[in-house]
Amino acid sequence: MSETTGVPTPDAGPELRLQGVRKFFRSRGSELLVLDDVSLDVAPGEFVCLLGPSGCGKSTLLNVVAGLEQPDGGSVHACGEAVVGPSRDRMVMFQEAALFPWRDALGNVMFGLELKPGLDRKARREVARYYLKLVGLERFEHAAIHELSGGMRQRVSLARALAPNPRVLLMDEPFSALDAMTREQLYADLQGIQTKRRKTILFVTHNVREAACLGDRIVVMSPHPGRICQIVDVPLPRPRDINDAGVAQIARAATALLRAQHSPAGNGAP
Repeated sequence: MSETTGVPTPDAGPELRLQGVRKFFRSRGSELLVLDDVSLDVAPGEFVCLLGPSGCGKSTLLNVVAGLEQPDGGSVHACGEAVVGPSRDRMVMFQEAALFPWRDALGNVMFGLELKPGLDRKARREVARYYLKLVGLERFEHAAIHELSGGMRQRVSLARALAPNPRVLLMDEPFSALDAMTREQLYADLQGIQTKRRKTILFVTHNVREAACLGDRIVVMSPHPGRICQIVDVPLPRPRDINDAGVAQIARAATALLRAQHSPAGNGAP
């Protein structure tokens, strides 16, 4: 991976490697198995969508990769090192923008740079302005957060996650609370950014069309406990529109897999 461009170098190993990941939730002496034997390799610069119904462990798996939760079994490696906690190499973008209302848009993006070594305030400001421009908000750097629309707030959140130049971007249903037109614009924006910056992205969604529009691969998960039941390749050129016929065809295939998990014959088995 080039430090200056963030673009993966050729012949690199997996950026993310999950091997036999298991996770329990414990409450009042009882245990609930949430993730069971999840194994997955994600290549540098690959966009992988985790798709499944509520309760299949998608967000839990993302939190494990982020280092916000520890697995009860198996291992997680990112950027060639074991994941033992959060890291600037793995930045998370949540469903809610979670921005600081007392800071303007520029200040929120600069926050992600405050702990990055080797940057003074002037350099942080220049980097933050670059990423605000990348997400199309260069004219709103001094806007208060309450003055921005939901889609604009998510753009600020995306710029904040990208600003430290992480190798991996972890996105937990970041567009689910937005209206359809805003989502479609952000799909185009994210694909454009991915083309320029080539980040490794792990993206959680329950929206089948969204997964087919954005992902290089779709990891279909089954619930109770969460397992990978199948991986769907998305061999479509970019940029993609969510209404493209090819996207619809991939989405139908993924939907059939999800429905099979809830059929009596499927019985939730991988």
